[in-house]
Amino acid sequence: MSMKSHGFRSNFELTVAQQLVKNKIKYEYEKHPIEYIKECVYTPDFYLEKYGFFIEVKGQFTAPDRGKHLLIRKQHPDVDIRFLFLNANNKLYKGSKTTYGRWCDRYEIKWCDKYMPKEWLDE
Repeated sequence: MSMKSHGFRSNFELTVAQQLVKNKIKYEYEKHPIEYIKECVYTPDFYLEKYGFFIEVKGQFTAPDRGKHLLIRKQHPDVDIRFLFLNANNKLYKGSKTTYGRWCDRYEIKWCDKYMPKEWLDE
């Protein structure tokens, strides 16, 4: 997907950035690449330095995305990456009983639906 004229990869990322600005939360966008397995690099969407965690914004959460995040988590257990889904109730694939949110629960990964919860800022 090419960069949109607003500088984000999707309108959902733009919406998240606007929410962060509205709530006076400073962030860095795609500034912290994380290396994992042989020369692969992943760059999380938002880094909230003051709070010490990343937010990965997802409309679709594909099997390759899920596999990549499990590898990153295994190789970098100290890196806190949380998911903000456009719809956490989406199924992993057609016919699946597992939603995006339930998948995260299974692996003890923090996630939210549409909006970042204020509780994340109080940890």
